[in-house]
Amino acid sequence: MTTKRRSQAERDAIPVEIGYALLSACFLGALVFATIAGPTAVWDLPAWVDNVLRVGGLWVAGLLAVIRVVHVLRQHGRRG
Repeated sequence: MTTKRRSQAERDAIPVEIGYALLSACFLGALVFATIAGPTAVWDLPAWVDNVLRVGGLWVAGLLAVIRVVHVLRQHGRRG
């Protein structure tokens, strides 16, 4: 395995990519949660349906956010 020195531009790109990954993951998570759990704010649904939609929205949004972070950081690693 060879070790290669990184340029300053490559070192500066790492925090930018991490920030982009986290920001885009938060946006995706919020959008997915609002899509799944949004009807609970609009319609008068039974309590168990409200709970299922909110918990399901949290799980799906969290999972997709993690997948987004991993995807963005892997793509950055492949470019490097």
